[in-house]
Amino acid sequence: MVTYLIKRLFQMVPVVIGISIIVFFLLHMIPGDPAMVLLGQDASQSEIERLRNLMGLNEPLYVQLFTFLKNVAMGDLGHSIFQNESVLSLIAKHLPATLELAFLAMIIALVIAIPLGILSAVKQFSWVDYISMFFAQLGVSIPVFWMGMLLIIGLSVNLGWFPSFGRGEPLTEALWTAITTGNIYDLIQSIRSLFLPALTLGVMSAALITRMVRSTMLEVLKEDYVRTAEAKGVSGFMVIVKHAFRNALIPVITIVGLQFGNLLGGAIVTETVFAWPGIGRLVITAISQRDFPVVQGSVFIIAFLFALTNLIVDILYAVVNPKIQQR
Repeated sequence: MVTYLIKRLFQMVPVVIGISIIVFFLLHMIPGDPAMVLLGQDASQSEIERLRNLMGLNEPLYVQLFTFLKNVAMGDLGHSIFQNESVLSLIAKHLPATLELAFLAMIIALVIAIPLGILSAVKQFSWVDYISMFFAQLGVSIPVFWMGMLLIIGLSVNLGWFPSFGRGEPLTEALWTAITTGNIYDLIQSIRSLFLPALTLGVMSAALITRMVRSTMLEVLKEDYVRTAEAKGVSGFMVIVKHAFRNALIPVITIVGLQFGNLLGGAIVTETVFAWPGIGRLVITAISQRDFPVVQGSVFIIAFLFALTNLIVDILYAVVNPKIQQR
């Protein structure tokens, strides 16, 4: 397992570096001059050139890229052009909100998808199966921003159950307050503000996971060991849970890991719709301001987290199926 883990860690490095290089060049292809945006339209050409020299923007692209990668290797993601703060500090402020959103969205997705996928497979071609697959197809087809708007109109504007936008007290702080003081008001408000954006992301992921669970369960239910368990008189529930679903976990773990990584990237649109102060909204703001260091640093962190998620999935995959370690 240790050898396998080290091998996968080394495979992470070129992926993260490659994504960072691609984003670096894409950003420099965007029209607009950060120095001009910072100084304003009334600035003279000499002032703009002076600031560009100070920011290192007049250096050749390969020099700027080398400087960026060297600083990253030293743990320095740079300094925001428009905010008097380091990029790491900005990310540290916004990343917890995105992680809260992604974790709750994944919990919602699993709570919906696993029972629905199993039930759909066990009741194949029944009305339960048809309805489940209809909603799964619907969940895949509806754009994230449209789903968010529908939930805001239905559950916030019309029913008033949840706030339309913004973030309450951080969930971890609210939970700690509830544990230490017994006051759950802040925790409830925190969950209420988090629920709609998490549900928006969770429904989209649930649709894909439901289809995967159904597909793998249908394959496993045809296996001889499942039929043998049924012939021995094992209860239907135990056959499904202990024999069928357990052996269907491998592809499900893979899709769950990929979906969690996608939630980190997909949160950009959701955070914009719900004015959620996460890293996705930070990236959108930085792009509009041509704040290259913030965009590059944020994408680097997102790419690292995505690669780390895939590493964890591979480890779980190897635990469930030890044959993987031998490859």
